[in-house]
Amino acid sequence: MSRPPSRPAPGGRPPRRPAAAGGGRAPRPAPRTTRTPAGAARPAPRSAPRSAPRPAPPRRRPQQPLGRPPVRLRAGLVVLLAVVMLLGGRLVWLQGLQPEAYAERSGVQRTREVVLRAERGAVLDRNGFPLALSVVAKNVYAEPRLIQSATCTPASATPCDPAGIAAKVAPLLGLDVAEVREQLEQDRAFVYLKRSVEPAVAQRVLDLRLPGVGGETTSRRVHPSRDLAAGVLGFTDFEGVGKAGIELAYDTLLAGKDGLRLAQFDKQGRVIPTGRDSLQAAVPGKDVMLTIDRDLQWYAQDLLARQVAETRAVNGSVVVMDVRTGEVLALATAPSYDPDNRKGVDGATLGNPAVSDVFEPGSVNKVITAAVALEAGIVTPASVVVVPPTYKVGNHTLHDAEKHPLERMTFAGVLAKSSNIGTVKVAEKVGPQRLVDAMKAFGFGERSGLGLPGESPGLLREPDDWSVTSIGTIPIGQGVSTNAIQVASVYATLANGGVRVTPTIVKATRDSAGHLSPSRAATTRKVVSPRVARQITTMLESVVTEDGTAPKAAIPGYRVAGKTGTAQRVATEGKRAGRYDGTYTSSFIGFAPADAPRFVTAVILQGTGKRGHYGGQVAAPVFAKVMGFALRAYGVPPSGRPSPVLRLMADDPARPAHR
Repeated sequence: MSRPPSRPAPGGRPPRRPAAAGGGRAPRPAPRTTRTPAGAARPAPRSAPRSAPRPAPPRRRPQQPLGRPPVRLRAGLVVLLAVVMLLGGRLVWLQGLQPEAYAERSGVQRTREVVLRAERGAVLDRNGFPLALSVVAKNVYAEPRLIQSATCTPASATPCDPAGIAAKVAPLLGLDVAEVREQLEQDRAFVYLKRSVEPAVAQRVLDLRLPGVGGETTSRRVHPSRDLAAGVLGFTDFEGVGKAGIELAYDTLLAGKDGLRLAQFDKQGRVIPTGRDSLQAAVPGKDVMLTIDRDLQWYAQDLLARQVAETRAVNGSVVVMDVRTGEVLALATAPSYDPDNRKGVDGATLGNPAVSDVFEPGSVNKVITAAVALEAGIVTPASVVVVPPTYKVGNHTLHDAEKHPLERMTFAGVLAKSSNIGTVKVAEKVGPQRLVDAMKAFGFGERSGLGLPGESPGLLREPDDWSVTSIGTIPIGQGVSTNAIQVASVYATLANGGVRVTPTIVKATRDSAGHLSPSRAATTRKVVSPRVARQITTMLESVVTEDGTAPKAAIPGYRVAGKTGTAQRVATEGKRAGRYDGTYTSSFIGFAPADAPRFVTAVILQGTGKRGHYGGQVAAPVFAKVMGFALRAYGVPPSGRPSPVLRLMADDPARPAHR
């Protein structure tokens, strides 16, 4: 009977069956069956131990379809090839077909332009002494944003914050600490703390090695004689550009021409030695030599300043001219200013009243009325003019400076005693048109030709614009406006035999090699005949005698011819603008030696009245001192013979010809 198969161990694997003889696999025995009798209950199957069920493998999620990967790969490859071909083609185009253009463009990126500032020319007096010149200076600057972003080291003695830097820098530069701190706290990349600083001062600031504080080299204008002739010289701005006076009028000549350097720089700002480098040198400016005499200018300016202060005048001017050449040897104004320190100076002081301020000339204008009357043959120096105490012209009543009864004056006496009434009576015979033509010929109503900026041509009305009373005012210097240079030119014309020479103030220019180029000769024009000029000169000599209005203008040893002027001053601003303001223009204009004229000097004081206002009192003494200095400085010999004595009053007994 066959042995039943052994039962497998629980959870184990059934044992392998023995192989059949002959090396084959033993056949599996047929399963054993049990028959159940019919109608009998089938016995329940015998339970047998089961092995543990094998765990089910994890369920995989269904994968998304990948589309068409080959197509996407091929498209990406095409795009990549296109980019490579584009870049390669561009590289071939630039380096193969346009290498010069590519190199040029890269060179331009490294190339910078550096402006080479031209040295500004100096302004010299007639003898070559410098009145204005340029010296090396420094601009001290700061970079506020850099300072504000700086990190301070606690143990460092060098400040890096705005407050600390301001406290260090401001005292060295003479600035207010709070103002400097305010500048450093601004949201700006760059600010100038102070410009045109002396190099030694700037170096003390730079030696502090403060972050964001630096300096750059520049130049500044200096004036060795400080305020001497400041109104003539003018001044420049921080960029070296002329803004007034000679500095403005001759700015192009003085400035020269800036140069230019084209060079290639590396990232550190260093010039590449083998790079492109071209240089266009700067052309220095030319020196301008004036006709001004430094010593005479100083003497006139100092004396004028004292007189303006003494009389409490608003301002004053002194002009000294060579009557033969028209050269202005002195052009002084007061008050003056220091061009190197203009802080707090008002605009009026920065100007030049000798050319810009116009005024009614008053009695100094009477010489024109006298000249045209003599030229027309209406009167002679000995002609008798009846002068009443008052004289009415239209609705205007004339008076002389001093009350007097009816007088019989010679025409020479009318001029010597400055009679308004006598002058107007003669002017009525001359007529408006001839008077206007004569004033134009002497230079009224037009700029003098001096060439200084800001000169006013004055005011001269045509006869058609005259009122009924104009014939009573214009001949005696009211109702007409002029400046100091114009009235000085009138007297220079008479001193020069009736020939007007255009005033000049520039004598020559000088280049950097020292070559002088004289200015063009002044233009001339005949105004009156030499005979009339001599007659006027003789009549003007009487003004400086004890019988005239200006004995204080006399100069021992020299014959002097001149005329006083005292005119009411017209207000130019305020409620009284256009009307007389109660002050005066006091003047004296004359020339010497009268027998051989060399110089003319004009002294004008504006706004007098507080301490004297007559021209013979306040202006004549200044004339005598300035003219005497000029005559001695230039070695002009004294007059050879005394002045002739003219009869001033028709009823006076005859006098000897000379005194």
